[in-house]
Amino acid sequence: MDRGSASAFDRQGTLGIEEEFYVVDESGHPTAGSDELVYESTPPDLLEGRLDHELFKCVVETQTPLIDRPGRASDVLRDVREALVSYAREHGFGIAGAGLHPLARWRELEHAEKPRYRSQLDRIQYPQHRNTTAGLHVHVGVDDADKAIWIANELRWYVPVMLALSANSPFWNGFDTGLASARAKIFEGLPNTGMPTAFDDFAAFDRFERRMVESGAIDDRGELWYDVRPHTGHGSVEIRAPDGQADPVVVDAFVEYTEALVTDLAERYDDGESATAGDLRRELLDENKWRAIRHGHEASFIDRSGEGTVDLGEIVRRESDRFGIDGIRSVYERESGAARQRRLLDDAGPDALCDALRLE
Repeated sequence: MDRGSASAFDRQGTLGIEEEFYVVDESGHPTAGSDELVYESTPPDLLEGRLDHELFKCVVETQTPLIDRPGRASDVLRDVREALVSYAREHGFGIAGAGLHPLARWRELEHAEKPRYRSQLDRIQYPQHRNTTAGLHVHVGVDDADKAIWIANELRWYVPVMLALSANSPFWNGFDTGLASARAKIFEGLPNTGMPTAFDDFAAFDRFERRMVESGAIDDRGELWYDVRPHTGHGSVEIRAPDGQADPVVVDAFVEYTEALVTDLAERYDDGESATAGDLRRELLDENKWRAIRHGHEASFIDRSGEGTVDLGEIVRRESDRFGIDGIRSVYERESGAARQRRLLDDAGPDALCDALRLE
């Protein structure tokens, strides 16, 4: 039974970044390439053991090595991306980044043969068959299991903020969805996704994880796909909300913000601060996530008091000032990923849009 434990939570502030990307052909269209890149060839040393495929053969995932100092994260991220792009190019492929590839039509793409994914396809059926999504996951190490649960509970209000800033998937299956992040809504079709409830402590989460595995609801702990979760294998809190990105500067901003949030919350926990996670019903947090999915940079949110609303721009200003960071402010002030994709398609056509999603 693949489960983690409380003992995994033994390091505070380490970072890990997982990115899902599309393998594309010379024209920028998604193509089956994961077998060749993951199984049939030897990746460069930096990607050894850190390159995997996802459900579709056109999607691969990279994992950075463990990052022990936040200041190194940007350089490590770029090294991993450069290694992937060079490796893919050697085999005739390109790499693209987005929450959904605008030309990915799920009925025309091949699923991976890995038994884990075949089991999911059989168990979940249609929602998994169409799941052509690609996301960004940021792990921050936490040195105590109960602290990790407390932090994950508190982070739930911030999940829609990160999703709105990252929104980069207006197109799905060949049409404009009218959403800023169609990826988030497509992914929510799977079980055990979306906004989790709050847990009282690690023991409560552990009981839940055990019950899900033992009842056959999931095959392993990795199938708890919530937007934020304690990772009982890595000993981290994991933010899973953002869309995939082509531009590493955007990823840098989310890593910086996630690390700042977790560090702040860890200090609050150590100081004995009372939790505020129960102040808002999960349904209101779901409403905030819907606003992020629909409106992206133009979203406003029910504030933490539950009494009023606050625009994304005001949240970004407040959070940037609170932590002394600039990344999320820069992301907010630039054209959103969803708006950029729509503009490129309208102004220059699908080929230009595909080119813009490529990693350089």
